[in-house]
Amino acid sequence: MRRYLAVLLILAFAVAPAAMAQEGGEQAAEKSKLNSGTFSGLKLRCIGPALMSGRISDIVIDQADPSTWYVAVGSGNVWKTTNAGITLQPIFDNYGSYSIACITLDPNNRSVLWLGTGENSSGRHVGYGDGVYLSRDAGESWTNMGLKSTEHIGRILVDPRDSNVVWVAAIGPLWSAGGERGLYKSTDGGKTWVLSLEIDENTGVVDVALDPRDPDVL
Repeated sequence: MRRYLAVLLILAFAVAPAAMAQEGGEQAAEKSKLNSGTFSGLKLRCIGPALMSGRISDIVIDQADPSTWYVAVGSGNVWKTTNAGITLQPIFDNYGSYSIACITLDPNNRSVLWLGTGENSSGRHVGYGDGVYLSRDAGESWTNMGLKSTEHIGRILVDPRDSNVVWVAAIGPLWSAGGERGLYKSTDGGKTWVLSLEIDENTGVVDVALDPRDPDVL
């Protein structure tokens, strides 16, 4: 019996290296197929906008020229069309945030645009922003006007009587306290901001509206 077990052990030790060598050879052969030649015939292709540009957060239309639209994308910057959507061009690719919440056209000047960065929804999928931007040339260029630590902006309003008066609904960071939260007001075109409505360190403002009959009523 002992001799029988000894023979089995000897056979096992003899067979194992051979099997391992064979397996290693097969793996090496398999790896050799994973080279540049294997993938040279493959090309990347777009399979839809769901990953990056799947969420439209805001659209504003130039009332003086309804064929001109500005489209804010929750996870894909800002786009402009001058032919009612037949073609669109990106106009915010070289700035601080790809996540856009809202866009507002100055009711007194169709070349002036206000942009809020940081998507205005509370989800694990959203990206944060770096404040408020202003364009004075219909989206050709942008200037950051502050409120960077809010990270998410809900709405921007411009007083129809005075373009220097601007309100910003600031949501604040989604996953931590603090930051710039509440309703902010500027009376100098965004050079400085005053916290008009403060609730607490955990609560921001996601939306604000003007009474069309009386802009002093919010």
